[in-house]
Amino acid sequence: MTEAAPVISAKNVWKLFGPNPKSYLGSMEPNRSFEDIRKDGYIAGVKDVSIDVGRGEMLVIMGLSGSGKSTLVRCFCRLHEITGGTIEVEGQDIMSLGQKELIDLRRRKMGMVFQSFGLLPHRTVLENVAFPLEMRGQERHTRRERALEVIELVGLAGREDYFPRELSGGQQQRVGIARSLVIEPDIWFLDEPFSALDPLIRREMQDEFLRLQGILGKTVVFITHDFDEALRLADRIAIMKDGAVEQCATPGEIVMNPATEYVQKFTEDIDKARVVTVGALARASAHTAAADGNALDSEATIQGLARQLINDTRAFMPVQDKGGALLGTIKRQDALDLLLGAEG
Repeated sequence: MTEAAPVISAKNVWKLFGPNPKSYLGSMEPNRSFEDIRKDGYIAGVKDVSIDVGRGEMLVIMGLSGSGKSTLVRCFCRLHEITGGTIEVEGQDIMSLGQKELIDLRRRKMGMVFQSFGLLPHRTVLENVAFPLEMRGQERHTRRERALEVIELVGLAGREDYFPRELSGGQQQRVGIARSLVIEPDIWFLDEPFSALDPLIRREMQDEFLRLQGILGKTVVFITHDFDEALRLADRIAIMKDGAVEQCATPGEIVMNPATEYVQKFTEDIDKARVVTVGALARASAHTAAADGNALDSEATIQGLARQLINDTRAFMPVQDKGGALLGTIKRQDALDLLLGAEG
């Protein structure tokens, strides 16, 4: 994540469900567990979460059903009123906004895509995509032109006049994505958008999503319960359990250094060489200045560099970032151990 001010900043956020949540939170003893809270007649949908989302970052929130991931995202856009803590969007405390200001913020800044496509069955693809602009009162010709641009962007050019029933599941989800993009949101919330699709279409949609994100560079909060999907898409992953964030880190950091036993269970069957980047292993050391030869790309995975790692004879190999700046070196044997599945 960049050092610039975060787009979303959540500090000590609680969302309790129950008869008198604010009163209960105010009198609650510190370090009360999820089960203790439940025995008191409350459910901790979100439990003391502090997390920032940087501009242009793709944060994937994952966990099992009931872990609190959807509840947290609904707090980010104030579809849920939080019980305690603060949430700021671009430096503005969203809990201080009136209803009109909140609606305006969502319409101007936020796009949302959910698991259920929610398309209007008696409207064409074009009419579905243009619908948010119609709600804004935008002139017909202008909204049509914008809708056609986005339809082409998501790969549905030529299907503008189809109805949802005439589309496959993957195509329907593309319409949902186009509809959320048509307003040009700065922040994009996606709640398990591909989970209803069969595996092949799901993979295609992930490819399409990564392509779109490469073009658009949105700030994205993406919910999934699928760890492989999280590893594929995320800049960082936040793993939730019982309303709390167990760990928030890059995919490589989570795979190499799981913070808790719960996170470890997600990572134990993962091929680490497929996930861990060269940059995650790079260390500044006495070898850095002396390292010579071609530098490795910090964003390349160990698996992606397998042939070079096997054939290269250097004990220490320099690593550089996208700008060409030297980050440090990796010990070739450490990378080979990871590649071959040896103990670290």
